[in-house]
Amino acid sequence: MQKVPCKFMCFFRISKERGVTFQQLNFLKRMYVAQHHQMLCQQAKLKPESAASPFPEGEHLAQEKTVIHNVKSLMPPSSEKSLINEAVRSTAVNGDLETVVGVLSKKEKQWKEMKLQLDELPGILSRLSKIKLTALVVGTASAGFAMAPVPFDLTCFLLASLGTGLSSCAANSINQFFEVPFDSNMNRTKNRPLVRGQISPLLTVAFAASCAVPGLALLTFGVNPLTGALGAFNIFLYTCCYTPLKRISIVNTWVGAVVGAIPPIMGWTAATGSLDAGALLLGGILYSWQFPHFNALSWGLREDYSRGGYCMMSVTHPAMCRRVALRHCFALIGLSAVAPVFDVTTWTFPIISLPINLYISYLGFRFYRDADRGSSRKLFFCSLWHLPLLLLLMLTCKKSLHEKENKQETESTLLR
Repeated sequence: MQKVPCKFMCFFRISKERGVTFQQLNFLKRMYVAQHHQMLCQQAKLKPESAASPFPEGEHLAQEKTVIHNVKSLMPPSSEKSLINEAVRSTAVNGDLETVVGVLSKKEKQWKEMKLQLDELPGILSRLSKIKLTALVVGTASAGFAMAPVPFDLTCFLLASLGTGLSSCAANSINQFFEVPFDSNMNRTKNRPLVRGQISPLLTVAFAASCAVPGLALLTFGVNPLTGALGAFNIFLYTCCYTPLKRISIVNTWVGAVVGAIPPIMGWTAATGSLDAGALLLGGILYSWQFPHFNALSWGLREDYSRGGYCMMSVTHPAMCRRVALRHCFALIGLSAVAPVFDVTTWTFPIISLPINLYISYLGFRFYRDADRGSSRKLFFCSLWHLPLLLLLMLTCKKSLHEKENKQETESTLLR
């Protein structure tokens, strides 16, 4: 028994120098028991009952006591110390990788308290509301407001832009709230705030409500009821129709194109208070532009959409995906040509917009013919600068209010 403190102190010194963990101690314990189990059994094994004992009763009891005493006072042999030291060194150098991985995975599965830092909140909310997409929505709504044939009202413009931006933030936040289980399977969306647990679902819904209510209030009471109704319809269409349809049918692409076509119409109605042919023309341009833009984007993300369980044309109908993209590239040429017919622009616009429309149509044809990632990437990046340039050209060729008044006076004079 005097050897126990010595062995314990020796082992404690080694463990202190090497840094032995609790899992390594268990490992050494199991190894010790496995190696000396046979020796313990041989010394503690009782004789079979069938064998006749040659000892008298007293001698037999004395032998049992001796055996039990030997078992209780059994200590590891002198070579055991070197064996333990070698095991400690090997585990300290090489490391028990399986144990470490097991401990880490166990810690990852444990519930952790969610702590939200105030300095990180603006960045989280900007990613939750898809700030780049919201900026595009506000930009197209502003273009619709600027193209309206009425005098420019700065106050109405600011209210319409703010209300449209808040409505877009609300719709995007609700969309991410519904798609958390599916976004976690996609490389493109696995770093979103809700997927990473940077923000709670309750706070997400509260943020969406705090954006939707004042946004729709601004559009309804600050601008006009028609614009507010269009904003509410667009939120409903995006969250309750487009979002669930993404996992059901490829019709979601057409529904999503309608969602993207409504903001310029909202800008037009905010300025005029009515739905005119010019508003529908702007909506048609945005509607057709989204097909080459999104179809080219989804072509490079087919594996991601498959893992996420989304039903996209690029996954289920690849030939239709390329064909629809090319068709709407040509549609942009036709819509630009009819803009002067509806007195939205002058006849200069179809001419100066023809080169960029032909270029995106050429890239759409290459995407239709080649069906590879290179052609889809070129078409996607072209669509990023094509839309703002097309809207800028349309704004520069806008028919002035004075010209329209003169035309109306001329028509009224001829009718008389």
